[in-house]
Amino acid sequence: MSEEPNVLPWYGIYVKPRHEKHVALTLKRKGFESFLPTYTKSHKNRKSFEVPLFPTYVFCRINLLDIRPVVVTESVISIVGNGSGPAPIPESEIEQVRRIAGSGLVVRTWPYVSEGQEVCLQSGPLQGVRGHVLDASNEKWLVVSIHILQRSVAVRFDRTSLRPGEMMPVRERPIASQHSGTPERRTGYAAGRPERTQTDAGKNARGPNRVQSLGQGSYD
Repeated sequence: MSEEPNVLPWYGIYVKPRHEKHVALTLKRKGFESFLPTYTKSHKNRKSFEVPLFPTYVFCRINLLDIRPVVVTESVISIVGNGSGPAPIPESEIEQVRRIAGSGLVVRTWPYVSEGQEVCLQSGPLQGVRGHVLDASNEKWLVVSIHILQRSVAVRFDRTSLRPGEMMPVRERPIASQHSGTPERRTGYAAGRPERTQTDAGKNARGPNRVQSLGQGSYD
């Protein structure tokens, strides 16, 4: 997807734990476009509730010339970046997360994947979405990443969505990242190292979760 002119880029906002919804709503009230994807988590008592798909992060379109209203927002710690300052997130990565959020398919958080052959789904609700194909428990999962956050999400899909010849060699475990660095914390700008979520591999004994999006700072 090409970046549209005159459209502000997306940035990752690093916030206090369990303050994601508050920050997204506050940014919306300030006139910013925010995006907070969530998934439904079930407890042993069968109650379910929504939690962020990327804990401690909110996505927001920002003009760096008008950054102060964002960084002074209550519960905002910093903006994700690198040694050069805030780093924009490609529109395509946000759009793919949004597509997954609205697909109604089963998803789960996944250890960060950054290497390996990418494929593109050719049919179904995720047609056109690119990611890494992995095998887990005899099921096909497409892993999509937000690379600046070093976070990934996996969505279960119909293997017929891939054309013959587009299948990559399958792996029982996700590909380990060879990236030696982590997002750098700089006061008021870049976030610290991401923490693992409650549902990372090895903590999914109760099965995968479904994801939905609160989208563009909307909380009805």
